[in-house]
Amino acid sequence: MKTIQAYRFALDLTAAQERVVLAHAGAARVAYNWALARVKAVMDQRGAERSYGVPDELLTPTVGWSLASLRKAWNAAKADVAPWWAECSKEAYSTGLDNLARGLKNWSDSRAGKRAGGRVGFPRFKSRRRSTPSVRFTTGAIRVEPDRKHVVLPRLGRLKTHESTRKLARRIEAGTARILSATVRHDGGRWHVAFCVELDRVVRTPTRPRAVVGVDVGITHLAVLSTGEMVPNPRHLDEAGQRMRRLARQMSRRVGPDRRTGARPSKRWERARQQVAQAHARVANLRRDGLHKLTTRLAGKYGTIVVEDLNVAGMLRNRRLARKVADAGFGEIRRQAAYKAKWNGGRRILANRWYPSSKTCSDCGAVKAKLPLRVRTYRCDSCGLVLDRDLNAARNLAALAREVTTAGSGPVAGRGADHKTRPGGPVAVKRQPGTAHTGKAGTVPPQGGTCRSVAH
Repeated sequence: MKTIQAYRFALDLTAAQERVVLAHAGAARVAYNWALARVKAVMDQRGAERSYGVPDELLTPTVGWSLASLRKAWNAAKADVAPWWAECSKEAYSTGLDNLARGLKNWSDSRAGKRAGGRVGFPRFKSRRRSTPSVRFTTGAIRVEPDRKHVVLPRLGRLKTHESTRKLARRIEAGTARILSATVRHDGGRWHVAFCVELDRVVRTPTRPRAVVGVDVGITHLAVLSTGEMVPNPRHLDEAGQRMRRLARQMSRRVGPDRRTGARPSKRWERARQQVAQAHARVANLRRDGLHKLTTRLAGKYGTIVVEDLNVAGMLRNRRLARKVADAGFGEIRRQAAYKAKWNGGRRILANRWYPSSKTCSDCGAVKAKLPLRVRTYRCDSCGLVLDRDLNAARNLAALAREVTTAGSGPVAGRGADHKTRPGGPVAVKRQPGTAHTGKAGTVPPQGGTCRSVAH
C-alpha cells in the first residue's frame, strides 16, 4: 500500500549553518512579499479603473496566480528586486511563491464556496519578526546519511540531527521509501527538518480484527472506551501553567520591540521569549506523544473504531471550556484514528455529531430529552440502568458499527439523528428483548425503532 508519511527530526545547527538557513527563509519571505505586492497592485489598479467606468476589455491585464506564473514573473524581475538572488537556492524563492499561490487559491475558493470550513482571508505580508522561518526543498541532493546522525540538503550541506534517523534510514535502505521533499522550520526554539516520504507500507491486521470499540472523548477522562477502560486526561497545559506564567512575567519585564518607534528588543527579552517558546513546545510535544500512543494502541488492537464527529470549533468558542478542549486535542484523536486504522487494516467509523450517544440508554434504547453536562451519571427512567455518562456514550457508539457495511463511509446518523431533540419529555425506544449491550469489545447489540436525535 502506497502512502505519504512525514518524518520529523530535530537539528543541531552551528552558528554558520543557522545563518545560511535564516538567509534562505528570508529569501522565501522576500519572494512572497514581492509577488503579493504585485498581485495587490494589479487588483487595486483594476478596481480604480472600474470606478471610473473603464470597460472590462480595457482594464489593466490580470496577472496569473499559479505557481508557474508567479515563478515566471519573479525570474524576470529578480535581478532588480534581489541582486543577491544567486546566494540562495532557487528552492527558497519557490517556497515563498508556492505559499502565496496556495493562499490566493484558498481565498478564491473560499469566496466562491468551493472550499469547506471557515472563511479564508486574503493573504497578508510576512514580517521578519512575526513569521516562522521555513524553507522547503523538492529537488537537488536530499538524503539521509548512512551514519544516521546527519542529513544532506541542497545548498545547506551536511546537517547534524539531534536524534537518530534510523526509522527513515532503514526504510530507504530496504527500498520501501522515497523522499519527496524536505522542509526546514524553526519551531519551539529549535530547528527541525521534516521529510515528506512515499512509503510502500505492508497492510497489517489488528490483533482483534472483529472487535469493535467505541471511543467517547472528554475532559474529565481523555477517552472512555466501550470496554470500560478510562484513559486519564494528563492535562499537560495545566501542569505547566505555573512555570509558563512565571516565564511570561519575566518576558514582560524585559525591553521588547516597539513597532511605533522601531526600537529593537533587548537580548534579555529575546532569551526570555525563547524560554516561553520552549515551554509551549514541550507541552505540545507531550500532548502529541500521548495522543499518538493512544491512537496507535487502539488501531493495532481493534478492527473497528467508532468516534464522534464533534464540533470542536464550536466548543472552542466557549470561554469556559476552550482552554481544556484545546489541551485535550479532540480533533487530533479523530484524525489520527482515521489513517492509523487504515494502515492497520481496520476502519474508523464517524458518528454524526447529532447522534444522542450520551442521552440514549445503552441497555434498552430509551432516550432522554435533556441531560445537563453537570450530570455525570446516566440513570434510565425505563429500565433503571445506572452507569457512568461517558461509558454509556461509548457503548452506544460501539453499537453504531452494525449500521456501516463498508469501510470509509461518512458520518453515521444513528437512528436518523440529523437535528436536536425537540422539547417534550423523553422519547423511549425499546430494543428487542434479550439484546442488552454487555459493553464488551466486539459485541454489537442490534438497534431497534427510531427516535428524534439529541445533541450530545
